Amino acid sequence: MPHPVALITGAAHRLGAHTAETLHARGWNVVIHYRGRQQQARALADKLNQQRPESAVCYHADLTDMNQLRQLAEQACAQWGQLNALVNNASVFYPNPTEDASEQDWDTILGANLKAPFFLLQQCLPALKAASGSVVNMIDIYSEKPLKDHPLYCASKAGLAALTRSWAKDLAPDVRVNGVSPGAILWPEGESAADAAHQQAILDKTPLARTGNPADIAGAIAYLVCDAPFITGQILSVDGGRSLNM
Repeated sequence: MPHPVALITGAAHRLGAHTAETLHARGWNVVIHYRGRQQQARALADKLNQQRPESAVCYHADLTDMNQLRQLAEQACAQWGQLNALVNNASVFYPNPTEDASEQDWDTILGANLKAPFFLLQQCLPALKAASGSVVNMIDIYSEKPLKDHPLYCASKAGLAALTRSWAKDLAPDVRVNGVSPGAILWPEGESAADAAHQQAILDKTPLARTGNPADIAGAIAYLVCDAPFITGQILSVDGGRSLNM
């Protein structure tokens, strides 16, 4: 019986890489998408192929370029002749107060976080339907209670949450669609010691009083993909309870 296949966007590092490793450990073949981290993507694919030959590949695409997005979908679906899961993990995150935001900011953030998942699913849909597959979208707790000075990011994730629920209705019973909404798991790259007070303030609002770890998110995604055949249209908050106190 062939191994099931998952396409994971933004899978060269951080949460995407952990998700690829977790699904791979459960017997999946993985298509590792990357935009700028070629070396990390290839290293991850090599690592997984050493564990199980011909079980991982990596493909480059700028998901805001429709031609590259279509090519990625074609490559992913053709690699092993099937596609059982799509994990829309790739996203863009940076502050842009309303008074300073540009049209380019809009196109960059909404393009990566909302437009790309929509059209990637559209391109992968025939293969997902054929496999009775599933989709997991990476949402964010800020989709419900916005983060100051991040209006476009919050809007993009709120839109992705709405797409998750819409797709769950529209694509049933052929394809299940769910989301995972992380809280404090990994701090944004580039944060300095000056951000320590902000980080502590977040932890003070988290009932479990600590950050999570990437395995918490990867495990939640694996659960929704592998172990939840009667769950669709749900967004699972993995946030240590923080959404209770935002």
